[in-house]
Amino acid sequence: MNARQSSPGSCVLVVRAPVGLFQYHSSERATTMPEKETLERAQQDKREGKSASTQAGEFVREEIEHIREGKHGARSTRQAIAIGLSKARRAGVELPPSPGSSEEVKEQAKRDMRKAKSGKKSAKSTKRSRATSKALKREGHSAASRKALSRQARSAAKKRSAASRSRSARKAAATRKK
Repeated sequence: MNARQSSPGSCVLVVRAPVGLFQYHSSERATTMPEKETLERAQQDKREGKSASTQAGEFVREEIEHIREGKHGARSTRQAIAIGLSKARRAGVELPPSPGSSEEVKEQAKRDMRKAKSGKKSAKSTKRSRATSKALKREGHSAASRKALSRQARSAAKKRSAASRSRSARKAAATRKK
């Protein structure tokens, strides 16, 4: 520990921790580990019998909050959603990829779900983790703005049929808390 005098009568402490002491809680790891509250909310959704997409929504919400807080950025709203869904699958949410997604996305989803089922925590590559974090930190934060989220929701809804949207709305109305 080092102490420095900043002004007469006051003392400022400068603490220097050994390198690697707080490695698990560093910002590099923060983007890969879901928060405890998020896991609890997802588990609560599962206990209540809600769908896998509702459970995964908690992880997407967490990712959007991270971008808004400035922990990291995202190139687009779709990227933020993809990160959240990947986290959900790795946390054990049984969420298959959407039928229209690409082969790469389907393979990644399989890997994520396999990782959740294996249960063992393999050692993370520090270099790769740091590189991912740095890349995300270089990205902007407008992907989590209300305008961007609204645009994403509208474009996603346009791709669905009127019957599908109507069915979802009815289901939402039936399951809404009174």
